[in-house]
Amino acid sequence: MSFILSQEIGYLIFIGGGLIMTALVLLLIFVDTKWLGTRKTFEWFSTAGRNIKSGLLASSVISAWIWAATLLESSTVAYKYGIGGPFWYAAGASIQIILFAVIALELKKRAPSSHTFTEFLYLRLGKFGHKVFLLFALLANSIVTAMLVLGGAAALNALTGIDITIACFIIPLSIMMYTYFGGLKATFFADYLNTSLIFIAILILVTGIYFFNPNIGGITGLFEGLQLASTINPVEGNSGGSFLTLASIGALIFGIINIIGNFGTVFVDQAFWQRAIASRPKSLIKGFFIGGLAWFAIPFALATSLGLAGIALHLDLSPSEVSHGLVAPITISTLLGEVGGILILTMLFTAVTCAGSAELVAFSSLFTFDIYRTYFKPSASGRQLMRISKYSVLAFGFGIGVLSLSLFHIGLNLQYIYLSMGILIGSAVGPISLSLIWKKTNKTSASLSALFGLLAGIFVWLFSAYSLYGNISVLSTSHDIPLLFGNLTSFATGFAFVILGSLIKPDNFNFNITKQRIVVVEERIRSLIKEDNDENLLKKRTLFGYKYGIIFTLILVVIWPLPLFFSGYIFSFEFFLFWILLSIFWTLAAACFLIIKPIIESKREISTVLSNLMIVIRSKFLFRKDENMLLSPLYGTVNSNLESSTANTNYKRILVAVDGSMPSIRALDYASHTFQLDSLIYVLHIIEWPEGTEDNATASEYDTELLKRIEKEGRLVLSSILIKNSKRCERIVKVGDPANRIIKTAHDLNVDIIVLGTRGLGHSEDLGHVTKKILSESNKPVLLLN
Repeated sequence: MSFILSQEIGYLIFIGGGLIMTALVLLLIFVDTKWLGTRKTFEWFSTAGRNIKSGLLASSVISAWIWAATLLESSTVAYKYGIGGPFWYAAGASIQIILFAVIALELKKRAPSSHTFTEFLYLRLGKFGHKVFLLFALLANSIVTAMLVLGGAAALNALTGIDITIACFIIPLSIMMYTYFGGLKATFFADYLNTSLIFIAILILVTGIYFFNPNIGGITGLFEGLQLASTINPVEGNSGGSFLTLASIGALIFGIINIIGNFGTVFVDQAFWQRAIASRPKSLIKGFFIGGLAWFAIPFALATSLGLAGIALHLDLSPSEVSHGLVAPITISTLLGEVGGILILTMLFTAVTCAGSAELVAFSSLFTFDIYRTYFKPSASGRQLMRISKYSVLAFGFGIGVLSLSLFHIGLNLQYIYLSMGILIGSAVGPISLSLIWKKTNKTSASLSALFGLLAGIFVWLFSAYSLYGNISVLSTSHDIPLLFGNLTSFATGFAFVILGSLIKPDNFNFNITKQRIVVVEERIRSLIKEDNDENLLKKRTLFGYKYGIIFTLILVVIWPLPLFFSGYIFSFEFFLFWILLSIFWTLAAACFLIIKPIIESKREISTVLSNLMIVIRSKFLFRKDENMLLSPLYGTVNSNLESSTANTNYKRILVAVDGSMPSIRALDYASHTFQLDSLIYVLHIIEWPEGTEDNATASEYDTELLKRIEKEGRLVLSSILIKNSKRCERIVKVGDPANRIIKTAHDLNVDIIVLGTRGLGHSEDLGHVTKKILSESNKPVLLLN
C-alpha cells in the first residue's frame, strides 16, 4: 500500500514537533520566571496564577476545543450530509462554550479559591456526590483524550503508514513532554502559538482550494461539482437529494446529538473549568464568548471546504475510511499531494497536543486535589502536590495510550466515540449546573440523577438498537436513531430528576461555606482573589452573560438554520458564494483578533522582556569584567577611574543594595569610603517575597506577624555588616521583589545614585537578573562593582 508521506516525515512532525514545542515552552517559562518575576509554585502550575486576560483566554479555549474531531469528524459529516453537516458541527459545539461562561462565573462567585469544580462539589454535595462527579469528570477526560489520540493515530497511519500501535504512544509522548515541565502556564503559552498556527493554516488552505486549485475550478467549479454529485448520488433525507441545503434530516439529527454530547464534554470537563479558574472574572465572559464565536469559524470554513471538495472530486471512500475520519486527510492529499499531507498532519499535531495538554493538566488537578489531597493526605505541602501533579501527568499520558489502543482493537473509531459521548456523561450536566446556581438543589437527588440518567441513557440506546436492527453490536449501536434516543434520554433524565427531587425535598445551602472553606495558601493569589471579589462587578458580568449567551444561542441554532431547514431551500450560486465568503471572512476576523489581542494585552511584559534582552546583549558586548565601570541608563556606559569621578560628583543621597554577596559588600565598602562626608548612605536589604497584584503588593497586604518576623531577620542581617562611618548611614529593610523594591525605594527617597554589585547570591557569570532589571527600568544613575 502506498502512502502520501514517508514514515520519517510522520515521526519528524510528531516527535520533532513535540521537542520543538517543549524547547519553546521552556524558553517562554524561563523568560516568565526570570524576567517577569513569576514564581514556579503549585498555584502557578495548576492555575497559571489566576491572572489570564481575555485574549489569551480566548486562544486557550479554542485550543482546548480543537480536537482531532474538529478537523476530521466535521469534514466527515460534510461528506455525508453536504453543507448542513459542517454548519451543525460548528453551531452545535459553539453554544456550549458561550453558555459555559455564565456557569463558570457562578463558580467564581460561589468558590473563588477553588482549583477544580469537583472541589466545590465536595462541600456542596458531600462525599458521595463528590465521588460521583469525580467519576464523571475522569470519564470525560478519558473520552476526550482517547478521541484525540485515536483520531490522530488513524490519520498518522493513513498518511504515513506508521503502525497504529506505535502512533497511539507517540501522540501522548509529544503531549507529555512540555506539559510535565510547564503545567497550565505552559499550556496557555502553547495554546496561543498553536491557535495562531491553525488559523493561518486554515486561511491558506481554504483560499487555496477556492481560488487557486485547478482541480476544483474555484467556487464556481465547486458549486457545479456539488450539483452533479447531487444528481448522481442524491442524499437520502436532504431536500431534493442535494448537498447544497440545510434541509437535511441526517444533518439535523447529527446536530441534536452534537449539541447534547458537547454539553457533557464542556460542562463535565475540568479542562474548561481550569481555564475559567485561571482567568480574571472581568475577562472570563469576554474570553469564552470570543473563544466560542471564533472557534465556530474552524469547522465552518475548514470542513465546508474539505468535505465539499471531497464530494465534488467524487472520491470513492470506504465506510471504514469515513468512520475513522479520513475524509479530510485524503481530500487534501488528493488536492495538494505531499504538501497537503504535511499541512493536515501539522494541523493535527497542533490540535492534538494542545487539547491533549489541557486534558493532562485537568486530570492532574483532579487527581492531586480531589483524590490525593482530599482522601489520602489533606496536609500535603505545595512541593508534594507539585510532585504528585507531575507524576499524574506521566501516568495519565501512558494510560491513555493503552486505552486508545484497546478501543481501536475492539472496533471503536473516532466517529463512534464522538457520537456516543453524550450518553456517557450528558446526565451530569444538569446536576452540576443546578448545584452552582440553585441553593435548593438537593444533594442526594443531584448525585443519584446523574447516575440514573447514565443508566437510562445506556438502556434506551441499547434497547432501540436491538428493536430497530435485531441485535446489539458496534454496528447496530452506531446508527443515528439509537444514538439520538440515548443522548436525549441521558441529558433530559439528569435534569428532570434533580429538579423533581429538589422540589420534593429542597435544600437551603449557604454558599458562604464554599467561599470560606476553600482557601489558597499563596498570599499573592489570595490578594488577587480578594481584589476580584467585587459583588457589583460579578453581578453585572453575570447578567451580561445570561443575556447575550441566550441571544447567541438562539441565533446559532434557531434563528439562522431553522428557516433554511423548514423552507427546504437549496442554495443558488449567489447564496453559495455568500456562504463561502462569509466563512472566509469570519475566519480572517477571528485569526486577526486571536493573534493581535494577546500581544496588545501583554505589551508591558513584552517591553520588559525586550529591555532585559537588550541588557543581556549590551552586557555581553560592552561590559568588561576586569574593569570597574559606571553605567547609567541616562548617559550610557562610561569607562572611568571611579575614585576621581564619583568623589568629585556631588552625590548627596546614595542608595546601596546589600544582599550578603561579596560584590554587594564591596559596593557598600566603596560607597562608605568614597563619597563625601556630608552624603547620606541608605543601606537597603531586600527580603525576597512574591509580589502581589498587577500593581504590586505593599507590605500591608502580608500577614502582620509574618512581616514582623521577616523584617527582624533582615535587620539582623544588616546589623552583622560592619560599616565605616556608620553615623551617616541609614539601614532599611524591605519585603518583595528585589529589583522592584530597589527601584521604588530609590524613587521614594529621591536618591542621586544607586550602588550595587554586578551580581548577587545567584550563579550568574556576568550581570545578575536583579541588576539587569534595575539597569533596564530605573531612571537613576547606577554604579556597579565586582
